[in-house]
Amino acid sequence: MFSIQNRLKLLFVVIVTLVLAISGSYTQYSLGKDLEASNQRLRQGVLTRLQISLPSALWDLDKSKVDSIVDAEMLPPEVVAIRVYDTSVGLFAGKLRTPKGQLLPVEQQPEPAGTPVEAILVFQDGGLASASIKPVSVGKVVINFSRAQIDAALASELMRKVLEVLLLDIFLVLALSLSLRMVFEPLKQLRDGLFDLATRGTDEVEELPDNRRDELGDVIRGFNQIQRRLKSTIVRIREAEDAARRSALQTATALQDLRQTQESLLQAERLASLGSLVAGVAHEINTPVGIALTSASVLKAATDEILEAVNTVGLKKSAILRYLDTASESARLIMNNAYRAAHLIHSFKQIAVDQTSEARRPFGLKDYIEEIVSSLQPKLKKTPIKLVLNCSPEIVLDSYPGAFAQVITNLTLNCVEHAFEPDAPGKIEISARLDGDIVELHVRDDGKGIAPDVLDRIFDPFFTTRRGQGGTGLGLNIVYNLIVKQFAGTIAVASTVGEGTHFTLRIARVTAQEAAGAATLSGVGQAVAARVRVPD
Repeated sequence: MFSIQNRLKLLFVVIVTLVLAISGSYTQYSLGKDLEASNQRLRQGVLTRLQISLPSALWDLDKSKVDSIVDAEMLPPEVVAIRVYDTSVGLFAGKLRTPKGQLLPVEQQPEPAGTPVEAILVFQDGGLASASIKPVSVGKVVINFSRAQIDAALASELMRKVLEVLLLDIFLVLALSLSLRMVFEPLKQLRDGLFDLATRGTDEVEELPDNRRDELGDVIRGFNQIQRRLKSTIVRIREAEDAARRSALQTATALQDLRQTQESLLQAERLASLGSLVAGVAHEINTPVGIALTSASVLKAATDEILEAVNTVGLKKSAILRYLDTASESARLIMNNAYRAAHLIHSFKQIAVDQTSEARRPFGLKDYIEEIVSSLQPKLKKTPIKLVLNCSPEIVLDSYPGAFAQVITNLTLNCVEHAFEPDAPGKIEISARLDGDIVELHVRDDGKGIAPDVLDRIFDPFFTTRRGQGGTGLGLNIVYNLIVKQFAGTIAVASTVGEGTHFTLRIARVTAQEAAGAATLSGVGQAVAARVRVPD
């Protein structure tokens, strides 16, 4: 039988393997691009140096100098062979690398392997007396480059990723086996106890050990209590055998109904939670993807129309201008909505994986917040909301500017979207002060505030009061995770309905290295399980 325990193990292994496979594919693709770019730079460098150094030596027919130049350029293992040809004598000099790495003259050697690249060698006399002499082609150079190093590096990276996936899967199976054993062992005891209670006499069934102090212990104690009550009931009704049989039948029926009801409720709760999560993510991503697809269709239609004009009546300036306008607007819409979709996917990823540690550096707090606010002006200028910054220019943080920018951006946009009615004026104030080695930031607004029944849930993922109106429910959850995990700080919120909302953030002026390490190493399950609950 394929048990729930084995299904959970398989599910987690499949998820982790899929995530690592996607990550490894992207890493493999990036590594390939980097290696190709490095190889291209090497080719260009070798060609450029040979075109500069060889013409004068070839003009003087100085074979020893040509050989020394060729030897110097054969140092990179990617260079398989270099052949230098003179315009009058043909093959002049060259070297070829054997499979064992030895360098041999190219004479009487087979055609070298690798991709050949050819360049013309032009000699220009630098003397004053011959300044009027035009450049003269003195020969050419043919270089063979090998891709063996690139292929070896890609194969090594692929093998490393495969081993990483296998080791992580093995570790995950072992960890899940140990973890699930704590849950399924008591359940097995409870199952055996229920089976004994259903098939044997109540006097013969012993009570289960109830020394556990957790939820399963409560279930076992409840089972034992039921067992004791059944025993007491049976003792009392033994004088009336018929009544006892009816009571036993009713008890068995009630127990069966209870099991079925419990299973139905659990299944309904799982389906409702899954539907809410999927609906929230799909709804937010559907809009930008739909707009991008529509814009691409419009651009395709306009391209087909201009192509038809090229093939038939010819192009007119007005047609080209209309096509350029359509292409520009379509490209803008595609870029904007693709960015929004990518941003939503990235935000959703923040819930499922740990924050990726970015490079840290010192930065002035006031100047950096001003840069963040400046980037938000396209959003703020559409509203009558005034943003005020009150911060000393002397405060300098040694931390992660990218993550800090995301915190300020999300808090500010949260105020813009939720604190004020459309077209209603208001004020957002961002202030900071230095308390020893702790930087205390305050983000206040004078908007409509947050209701008390909502205030405790604002940091939960996918919880939003603007579902279907652009709200994703991810902004404040990302802020919470960044402050607590990456900055090892605290965040608190206070609000009064009708008077506004006040966020207080406290982070170290110099972020500790161990805080960033913990943010990288702590798994998603630990970080999210401490804070996340299924949205209603």
